[in-house]
Amino acid sequence: MSRYAHPAGPRHAEVLPEENPPSPPRDLARLDPRVWPATAGRGGADGELAVGGVGVRRLAAEYGTPLFVLDEEDFRRRARAYREAFSDAEADVYYAGKALLTKALVRWVHEEGLKLDVCSGGELTVALAGGMPPERIGMHGNNKSEAELARAVEAGVGRIIVDSFEEIERLERISAERGRVPKVLVRVTTGVEAHTHEFVATAHDDQKFGLALSTGAAAEAVRRVLACEHVELVGLHSHIGSQIFDTAGFEVAARRVTEFLTRVHRETGAELAELDLGGGLGIAYVSDDTPLEPEAIAKSLLSIVQRECDSHGLPMPRIAVEPGRALSGPAGITVYEVGTVKDVEGIRTYVSVDGGMSDNIRTALYGAEYTCALVSRAGGAEPVLSRLVGKHCESGDIIVHDLYLPSDVRPGDLVAVAATGAYCFSMASNYNHLPRPALVAVREGVPRTLVRRETEEDLLRLDVG
Repeated sequence: MSRYAHPAGPRHAEVLPEENPPSPPRDLARLDPRVWPATAGRGGADGELAVGGVGVRRLAAEYGTPLFVLDEEDFRRRARAYREAFSDAEADVYYAGKALLTKALVRWVHEEGLKLDVCSGGELTVALAGGMPPERIGMHGNNKSEAELARAVEAGVGRIIVDSFEEIERLERISAERGRVPKVLVRVTTGVEAHTHEFVATAHDDQKFGLALSTGAAAEAVRRVLACEHVELVGLHSHIGSQIFDTAGFEVAARRVTEFLTRVHRETGAELAELDLGGGLGIAYVSDDTPLEPEAIAKSLLSIVQRECDSHGLPMPRIAVEPGRALSGPAGITVYEVGTVKDVEGIRTYVSVDGGMSDNIRTALYGAEYTCALVSRAGGAEPVLSRLVGKHCESGDIIVHDLYLPSDVRPGDLVAVAATGAYCFSMASNYNHLPRPALVAVREGVPRTLVRRETEEDLLRLDVG
C-alpha cells in the first residue's frame, strides 16, 4: 500500500460524532431567542420565518439567495443596552466596525450614541462617508500604512492605537509634517490567554498584536511616545481575544495594566487618563452558549478596574470597551436555498445550499458552530442528522457540521443560519467566482438594501486582462 494513499473508509475524518452524537431537538421549528434575532418568529399556517416583520420567502423572491438579513431593531437595542450599561461611569463604547460595516450601520451607531472603531483605511473611508464625526473614531491596526496614518491625522481621528516602534516614529513624522498632534493609546499585550480559538486569542506574547509588558517593549513604547512632540499619549489599550464568555481574563489583564500604569506614573510622572479594555465578549451561536448581558459586563469590568486602581493609589481612568460581534452578530441571519439533498446511508444527510464558504468562512477557519433551521415552512417530518454544506469545490466547504433538519427537506426549501451578522459579510469572498450576496436590513415590515448583490458584470469589471 502506498505511504501517501490509503482507503478512507465510510467514516473517514470522523464525519459522524460517534463519541458524543448530538441529540435531536424536541421541536425542530422552535427558535431559541438567545440565538435568533429579537424580532424573529414563525407565523402563518405553514410556520414561515419572519424577521423585522418581513417573511423570508418575500426576501428571497425580491433579493435572491444567499442573502444576509440584518434586524435593524435588534442591532439598535443592543447598542442602546451597551450605552446604558456604561452610562453611570466615565466610559466610552466603541462599535468594532470590523465585525460588519456599512454606511447605514455607521449612522445607526452614531444615532445610538456610540463611537466607532476602525482598523484600515477602507473602514475609515466608510466611517467618514457614513457621517461619523472623526473625533468619535478610534483607529487600530498592527501595520498601518503611511497613507492610512496620513488619512487618519488629516481627518482628525480621535484616537490612534499605536502597535509598534516603527508606527510611533512614522506617526510622529506624519503629524509634524501636517502640524497636528493626534491622541494615541499604546496597545499592550498582557500575557493573558483567553480560552478561545488560537486565531482569535490576542493577548499572549507570541503573536502579531501589541507590545508586551513582560519583555519591556510596552514600557519602551510609552517612553518613546512621551518623547514625541507631535503625538500625545492619553492611555493604554488591552485586548485579550474574542468570543469570551466570562470576565476572569479581563480581571487578570486589568490588574497587570493598572500595575503598569503605576509604574509609568512613578517613572515618568505621567498619569494616563484612558484605559481601553477592547472587546471580544461572546454571543450565542448555539443554545449551549451563555453570553453575559451588557449590565453584567459593565459592572464587572468597572469594579475590576476601580479595585485595582484603588489598590495602587491611582485615579480611575476613563474606560472604553469595543463590542462588535455582540451588536451585529445576533442581529443577522443568512438565508439559503436548498439545491441538493444527498442521503449517505447510515451516516447522515448532506443538504447543499447555494452559498457556502464564500459567504461564511468561519466554520472552515475557526471550526465555528452555528444554528440552522428550515424557514420557508415549519416542517413536520421526523428529524434527521444532517450536515449543511455549500456549493464550492472544497470538501471543507461546510457551514454547519451537525444539525437536525426535517427528513422531508427538499430542493427549493429555504434554510437560515442564525447569528451570522458578524464577520460573515465582512470576510466574504468571490471564491469560485461566486458574486457576494446582498445585505438587507429589515425593520417594522420594511426591507431595504444596505449593500446590493454583486453581479457577474461586477466580477468582470475589475478583470482588465
